[in-house]
Amino acid sequence: MTDTVNAHPDTARIRERVVQVIAARTLYDESHLRPESHFEADLGIDSVILESVLVSVREHFGLPAALPTGPTTVGELVDAVAAALAGPGDNRPAPVAPAAAAAGSAGSAPTAGDTAAGAPGEGDSGADAAGADDPVTEAVVAAAMRQTQYQRHQLDLDADLEGELGVDSVVLTSVVAEATERLGLSGAAPDVAGATTLRALADALRGFVAAPPATAPATGPEGSEGSDPGRSGTAPASGPDGWDHRSMKDFTEQRDADLFAKTRSFAGYLRSREKDRLYWYGMPLHSQCGNRAVIFDELEGREREFLMFASNNYLGLANHPSVIEAVVDATRTFGATHTGSRFIGGTNMLHKELERRLAAFKQRPACIVYPGGYSANLGAISALVKSYDTLVVDRLNHMSIVDGARLSGAVRKIYRHNDMADLERILSRSAAEGTGGRLIVADGVFSMHGDVCDLPEIVRLAKEYDARVMIDDAHATGVLGVRGSGTAEHFGLKGEVDLELGTMSKSLAGMGGFVVGEEEVVEYLRYYSNSYVFAANIPAGVAAGLIASIDVIESEPERLKRLWTNIGTLRDRLLDAGFDLEHSESAILPIVIGDERRAMEMGRAVRARGLFCQTVVYPGVPLGDARLRVSVTCEHTPRDLELAAEIFVDAARETGVLPGTP
Repeated sequence: MTDTVNAHPDTARIRERVVQVIAARTLYDESHLRPESHFEADLGIDSVILESVLVSVREHFGLPAALPTGPTTVGELVDAVAAALAGPGDNRPAPVAPAAAAAGSAGSAPTAGDTAAGAPGEGDSGADAAGADDPVTEAVVAAAMRQTQYQRHQLDLDADLEGELGVDSVVLTSVVAEATERLGLSGAAPDVAGATTLRALADALRGFVAAPPATAPATGPEGSEGSDPGRSGTAPASGPDGWDHRSMKDFTEQRDADLFAKTRSFAGYLRSREKDRLYWYGMPLHSQCGNRAVIFDELEGREREFLMFASNNYLGLANHPSVIEAVVDATRTFGATHTGSRFIGGTNMLHKELERRLAAFKQRPACIVYPGGYSANLGAISALVKSYDTLVVDRLNHMSIVDGARLSGAVRKIYRHNDMADLERILSRSAAEGTGGRLIVADGVFSMHGDVCDLPEIVRLAKEYDARVMIDDAHATGVLGVRGSGTAEHFGLKGEVDLELGTMSKSLAGMGGFVVGEEEVVEYLRYYSNSYVFAANIPAGVAAGLIASIDVIESEPERLKRLWTNIGTLRDRLLDAGFDLEHSESAILPIVIGDERRAMEMGRAVRARGLFCQTVVYPGVPLGDARLRVSVTCEHTPRDLELAAEIFVDAARETGVLPGTP
């Protein structure tokens, strides 16, 4: 097999491209993809992933027919591609023209004869032409392929990283780290802030390649904390004031032969933040979580009562007697759990009733309940969107949407936050390419910013450019709309949004996630959402509590009215004090600070005064966008709100966020 392929001069080019496609689809390092590597036994590539690989290879080479499903090794797949390119009656592989392949993936696939018509390399795409003789560009392109699952011909060097390629700041960090590794650069991954295209990224890295290698003294024995300072994230970055300027971003791409080396590096960083009382994450509650809560302060070693402004219990239902009683009664009747998925022994009559009630509450025909809101996004997106489709997302969407996009393998386009002109530009270009379907996904309420998506424009543009729409109502359900049913009701667009997704761990005071929509779409999700099919179901007691929560929402509308009264009261007080709340229109009030250190210091000052809210730093928000996240509920009293405003002002003055003295 291998000898036959090696007899032709074009085979090396074919093998190179096949290996790159496999690497992009599986995230394997190319050095592991040898001709004799067996897809299942050696690489763990099952039939589902292999089918995706075969489709991608066909698109990459512009093949007019599907590849045979028989190849079991990398070499056999290379042989199959070579034979397909040669065409009938010719045992010599045709030259590979990536530009023609790109045209094929855009909807006008050329025949094998068309692909062979040009000379080798003629019409190469920007990534091919620039990367062929430039090791820096080649390293950047190869890293981008692995980290984004794009094929080479899809990576235009001048395409905007976010708007056209869907490369966000987290993915870009991985691309830079891998490209740095490929180029053999020592030291931490270089700062490439401002690079908005792959070409600009390559230009930025080229300066580091040309510079003499930096050397840093070892700070400890090999494998100990602080060793190998050339790896990102290991060496403390203290300034003249002794402040460690690293953030959690510095530990995402630390590479070491010891998989746990990064954990030791991060542990030292974490302990220092905790020692300074700046990280308080994960402190355990010792009481119900209402307007006040008792929390065990692990840094001080004692219980403390706080004003609670970090809870998403917007309507106070987590402590409602009817909800608690329903959970207890159903648990006694049906047991603690079902220990099975919905398909295998895990469906209870209460699950069916919960789906019926959620569909009615959302005024949609059908509903599917997932084990969690995160798994709802993973399952729905990956079931509906495939590698040949396009997912169009807001830049500030929740991480579950980002991960759903990665799992689907789809082309991801990111539009600037709530920028409808940018959304239209992306949809227009995508429609012109004519490749696959398009799904627009946006948060209804953005969880770290509190503002609401521009749903009327999203719906209008979706209709104009033949796209579908899914809105994540995690923080909108129970908050927006006259009845509290979410973003679509808020804008009077019930029935105009294809899919409405939500979580039940916030206003609904339970656990799980759900998607509502047309019945045939929901039924498809039941069979093709892996996070539904292959995951255990929520317990019957939880389902009963959720049904009771819907009952309370519908029978006690005054809870929603009281919530909005409280939101308005605290928002006005904070705005009058001079805080930046961005464009919040929900129960989430962000106090925007920007600098990570100052945000953590203000969070510490707030907690010292007896108020608990979230201090949000990277990766919850991008670097330079740190904030306090304040959640308002209907359980807060007028005195709670007055005291909270005083605490925020005093803490801000103490830390320099606001002028004056506390």
